[in-house]
This record gives sequence, C-alpha cells and structure tokens, in this order.
Amino acid sequence: MVSGGLKWMCLIIGTMIGAGYASGRELWEFFGHESGLAILLFTVMFSASCLIILHISYQSGSSDYVGVLHKLMGRKVTVLYDGLIIMYLFTTSGVMVAGGGATMQTFQIPYWVGVLIISSFLVLLFVWDVNGLTSVNSLIIPILITSLLFTLVVFQWESGNALFFEEPGQRNWPAAFTFTALNILPLVAVLSAVGNKIKHEGEIWIASIGSGLILGGLSFLYNQSLIVVASDIMLYEIPLFAILNAYPYGMLLFMAFLLWMAIFTTAASGIFGLVSRVKSWLPWPAWVLSIMFLLLMIPMTSIGFSNLVAFLYPLYGLLNLYLLGAVLLYPFLQGKNNL
Repeated sequence: MVSGGLKWMCLIIGTMIGAGYASGRELWEFFGHESGLAILLFTVMFSASCLIILHISYQSGSSDYVGVLHKLMGRKVTVLYDGLIIMYLFTTSGVMVAGGGATMQTFQIPYWVGVLIISSFLVLLFVWDVNGLTSVNSLIIPILITSLLFTLVVFQWESGNALFFEEPGQRNWPAAFTFTALNILPLVAVLSAVGNKIKHEGEIWIASIGSGLILGGLSFLYNQSLIVVASDIMLYEIPLFAILNAYPYGMLLFMAFLLWMAIFTTAASGIFGLVSRVKSWLPWPAWVLSIMFLLLMIPMTSIGFSNLVAFLYPLYGLLNLYLLGAVLLYPFLQGKNNL
C-alpha cells in the first residue's frame, strides 16, 4: 500500500512540476508578495482535488478521463472539457518539448538537437506504457524535489532571510483558486488513466496528502526566494536563474539539468494523458501514438517559453475554475458514501 501510494504521489508531483513550475515562472505569475495564505489554500484544495479524482477513478476502474468527467459535470459539459483537456495537454506538452530544447542550449547543444533528444527519450519511455512513466517518476521526482529544496534553502540561508514569516497583508489570496484550477486539468487527465491500477484505497490517501504537503511547502519556500530577487526577475526568462545569479557556473549547469528533468516528467505526463484518451479511437501501441503527437507538436517549439506561460497558464486557470468547483463540490453533491 505504501509503495503504491508513493508511486502515485510521484506521478502527481511529476505532472505538476514542469518547466513553468521548476523555473519559477508559473509561481511568479500567480503568487509573489502577500501570498502566504494563497499557498496554504492551494495546498488544501490541491490535496482535496487529488483525493476526490483518485477516489472516482478507483471506484469506476477508469483508464481515461472521460468517465470521470461524466461523473463530475455531466455529459453535455464533458464534451466541452474533453476538448479543453486535449488542447491543454497538447499545448503544454509542446511547450515542454520546446523548453527541453532550450534547456539543452545551456550545455552548448543546438536547439533542434535538444528537441530531438527529449522527443527520443519520450518515445522510448512509452515503449513501457504506464509502467515506464511511473518508474521514471519514482526515480526522478525524489532527486528533483531534494535538489530544488537544497538550492532554495541554501539561498535563503546565505541571503539572511527567515524561511517562515508572516506578512501584514494577504491580499493575493484569490490566486489560490486560479493556480489550483490551472493544475486541475492535467490531474484529471493523468489520474483518471490509472484508476484501474490502484489496488488499495490507502494508496489514494498517501498520494493525495503527501503530494499536497510537499508541493505546498516547496511553493512557499520558492515564492519567498523569488520575492528576495523580485527586482531582478524581469531580466531573466527563467526566474530560477535570478536566484542562481551569484552561484558558480557549475551550479547553473546542475540546475539546468534539474530543469530539464522537470520538463521531461511533465511532457511525459501530458503525452500519457493524450495517449490514454485516443487509444479508444486509435488502438495503436503507446509509443506509436507518442510519435504522432510529438510530430504534431514540433511546429510549436519555435514559440517563446515565457510568452506561452504568461498567456496560456492564466487563461487555462480561469477556464478551469468551473472544473475545480465541480471537483471540490462532488462529495457534497453526491453524498458521503461516494467518497
């Protein structure tokens, strides 16, 4: 039960921590000053959302997200959100592939070669289907979280800032709803695809509570670090590099590799959601479907990373507020026996 819960927890975190989050760009777009309460609200809503989605998936034995959407919002609205999820997964996965190519430039690798490298790894991953995805997440996510936490704690320590403090105002608390809503679409898409693989309800609680606490704590620490370098963030496409400005070049290379891993896990989760959805139409092997989607995504890779995050992420956050409300209200509307 514990190992299963940790496996799904890594899947959740891998879905959440992509280029936008790991680079700090996504957090800075939504949070910033006076956001302590917003991050606390996000932690609670995120854990509750994962718990509800996984319970629905487990009870229905789902292998894709359509059945879960039917239960959450009915058939008519499901058609709309089915299209929105496909668009979201496709565009964000394309952004991840582009980010992978851009990150490889740090290692003096040409952009298009970097795009081909991350695409090749993604295709190889899907030779093993969902088992390959969960195995890679179980390996990469602990390294990713530990390294990012270490970097942020060292930065806070050397800059002389307290890790936890209260700000006099918390006027940015509404950002919790749009930030949680932004991440609800990929959660529904990915977690709905593993309902038939969950063996015990205890796995659901471990995955939901664990991922919420880890992401909530990391978000608060990361946001506090970004506040310290707020005046320099406009100079960097990737805010994390503003934090690393005074660090040796070797540290920059290490964090670039860390960012690439975050990009890879989110691209893999997004493509997994797409593959799971279209398998009912095209019963081809997962690796063949992944090649098809990657070929369609390549034209997107010429669009600027920060511009896409700044435009698409807040837009999706607003569009997903209805879905977030449907998820959080589901236990109350359906009765206690359904949760």
